[in-house]
Amino acid sequence: MPLFAKELIAGGVAGGVAKTAVAPLERVKILFQTRRSEFHSIGLLGSIKKIAKTEGVMGFYRGNGASVARIVPYAALHYMAYEQYRRWIIDRFPNVGRGPVLDLVAGSFAGGTAVLFTYPLDLVRTKLAYQVGGSAKLPIKGLLSSEQVYRGILDCFSKTYREAGIRGLYRGVAPSLYGIFPYAGLKFYFYEEMKRHVPEEHKRDITVKLVCGSVAGLLGQTFTYPLDVVRRQMQVERFLVSNSTVAVKGTMETLAMIVEKQGWKQLFSGLSINYLKVVPSVAIGFTIYDVMKSCLRVPSRDEAVIEVVASRRNSEASSLHS
Repeated sequence: MPLFAKELIAGGVAGGVAKTAVAPLERVKILFQTRRSEFHSIGLLGSIKKIAKTEGVMGFYRGNGASVARIVPYAALHYMAYEQYRRWIIDRFPNVGRGPVLDLVAGSFAGGTAVLFTYPLDLVRTKLAYQVGGSAKLPIKGLLSSEQVYRGILDCFSKTYREAGIRGLYRGVAPSLYGIFPYAGLKFYFYEEMKRHVPEEHKRDITVKLVCGSVAGLLGQTFTYPLDVVRRQMQVERFLVSNSTVAVKGTMETLAMIVEKQGWKQLFSGLSINYLKVVPSVAIGFTIYDVMKSCLRVPSRDEAVIEVVASRRNSEASSLHS
């Protein structure tokens, strides 16, 4: 099996397991980011109780199908692209350092690549998670009308596409890209940098990987969280306005509107919940990825780079002799 295929499998499994483990917190976070008055006033525990009372246990997993459908290809592409970009940079620029800056650059471009290919699924996930209600037959509180309730992933895709075409499916992609470049880069940067300081005999310890992943997720998310709030509000803007002909706002306009109408604190709304979600999610993701690579016998990053460079040099030498 090709190396990139093994990395795709390892990344997909890691992403699916990590996302499912934190799905309830993801739902609450999205509601905090987009439904200010309805959920802010009752806090985290109150929000959890409200969802449980009105929607039952499955309410915590509303939109999770779209989330998992997105995260599996997203994580697969993200981890695989990171490894490929890293090898490509070293292959094209052999004198470049192998330090954390390399991980920062490769991780940033890998994050951007994964977002572009999977963003419509993220949009659908957010719209489905935004909906709050009990029975699907009843109008859902907070929405403009029951006609706007999406019945599932395909229904959300088709209605969004009919309303705004391809641009509608990529609504909010700009802040996603602005945020993912530093977040993905910093995540890999912190993770690999911390692992470098771990004694060799402890590098395979799962607990150590969990700790490194937790800190990496915590630091990376803190710097980029406001853009995540902007992205969420752009994604559900159709729910929040009564006139569908209202001019679509860009990233900076949405950011300014949030600060003006909701206050700057809204840019960090749900951050504490996000910590509860991101810390275990990134930790589990990195750990499962490393375990899966070991099971699939994927060589370490440096070993793979050495193989690629050696192979290229051999091919160049053969071409010269011929």
